[in-house]
Amino acid sequence: MILVNDRGPHGGQMRIITKDRLIAFWEKHSQSKDPLKDWYRKALPAQWQNIEDIRYLYPHADLATVSSGRTVVIFNIGGNKYRLITAIHYNRGRVYILDVMTHDEYSKDKWKERF
Repeated sequence: MILVNDRGPHGGQMRIITKDRLIAFWEKHSQSKDPLKDWYRKALPAQWQNIEDIRYLYPHADLATVSSGRTVVIFNIGGNKYRLITAIHYNRGRVYILDVMTHDEYSKDKWKERF
């Protein structure tokens, strides 16, 4: 398991694309700001290689297959109040923020159709 290291194209950090989506969400849902910032601070220095590495920090992270057939990683944020939907390219050290939503929005399951 590799959690943090000094190799890779971005100095051993995950490149998170794009933090702007997190900011846009917490500007609408102010209670999500601290939990999303906490996720960002923990994800940035990580060097995840697979879902097991992620679950070391985030035991409730889940995988889901979306309509395109691709797999996304879902993080429970803020005590299960919010969901962060990501596409992670482990080989490139990149985390793509696809969406952030409330638990209610996530539960409707329509989000899978967009990806």
